[in-house]
Amino acid sequence: MRLTAIIALALLAAAQTEPRFEVASVKPASPDEIAARTSGIKTGHGRATGTDVTLKRCIIGAYHIGPGQVIGGPAWLDTDRFHIEAEAAEPVDDDAVMDAMLRNLLADRFHLAVHRETRQLRALVLTVSKQGPKLEKGEGTGSATNAAHGSLELRNSTMDALAERLARSTDLPVINQTGLTGVFNLKLTWTPDLDTPKPDGPPSLSTALHEQLGLELKSKRAPVEVLVIDHAEKPTGN
Repeated sequence: MRLTAIIALALLAAAQTEPRFEVASVKPASPDEIAARTSGIKTGHGRATGTDVTLKRCIIGAYHIGPGQVIGGPAWLDTDRFHIEAEAAEPVDDDAVMDAMLRNLLADRFHLAVHRETRQLRALVLTVSKQGPKLEKGEGTGSATNAAHGSLELRNSTMDALAERLARSTDLPVINQTGLTGVFNLKLTWTPDLDTPKPDGPPSLSTALHEQLGLELKSKRAPVEVLVIDHAEKPTGN
């Protein structure tokens, strides 16, 4: 057998073993649907449901990065919205496998091609405040996330995972430089920057981190890993 044929067969075998959803539907969301529903994406137990989500939002979830770490892409990357329904052949409770399935779905349906780079960018560096951290140690088994507008609850979370989640609520990447190891149970409530602050409402994100967790965000230029969009197309059909 020729070498090129062997390589082709090896690549085909590798592609077939990559985790993929058994069935998947990707449809453009109509303006009426967008106005009537809350957008977001949920994954778990072998299912993924995206309601009025942009491709950029899917990339953020599949690659675990913040909005400021997505570079390039077509003009519609963060404007056009889609409804996604996907299901594996059997239940999947491994988060890493679910992430891989979602990345493969984006590659198959949006023809998404990306590569990683490290660039010097303005970022928010997460550090411990002078007064010390106010953190509850986790028990170390089973992680969970409950995120909403202006609130975040993490169970058995590392500081890297906290930084990743915070990056989704800011315009800049967030880099963990706390030096804290292990896992923690975290609760955080704040008033998002675009919301109108209320006298008796939650503080800003920076103040909330300081008061509630004993952590700080400092703006500085730093090396940041980014995801560069090489190619993407609008999906056609199901």
